[in-house]
Amino acid sequence: MLETSIFTEITLNHYLVLSAIMFSLGMAGVLLRRNLIVLLMSIELMLNAVNISFVAFSHYMGKIDGQVMVFFVMTIAAAEAAVGLALAVSIFKRFKEVNIRFFEHLKG
Repeated sequence: MLETSIFTEITLNHYLVLSAIMFSLGMAGVLLRRNLIVLLMSIELMLNAVNISFVAFSHYMGKIDGQVMVFFVMTIAAAEAAVGLALAVSIFKRFKEVNIRFFEHLKG
């Protein structure tokens, strides 16, 4: 007996909607928050949303280019996290708080 279900297969649109929602949440975090750690997490969320899009397009087009591009994006994300956390430690050591407005005082 063949059952029909309300659930259909996951299409490219499902992945793109998920990616758009994740990217929007990340952008909201970057624009609305002033804490450096939250800012870095929001940027990582945006990069992961882009990675989902790359992999989804790669899968549905039958090519591996998008999946290769994800490795480059992950490398950039790792470097961004390392530099960002080093700046956060530097700010915390000097001001005993991690806040974006303290970046302008790091010159001297």
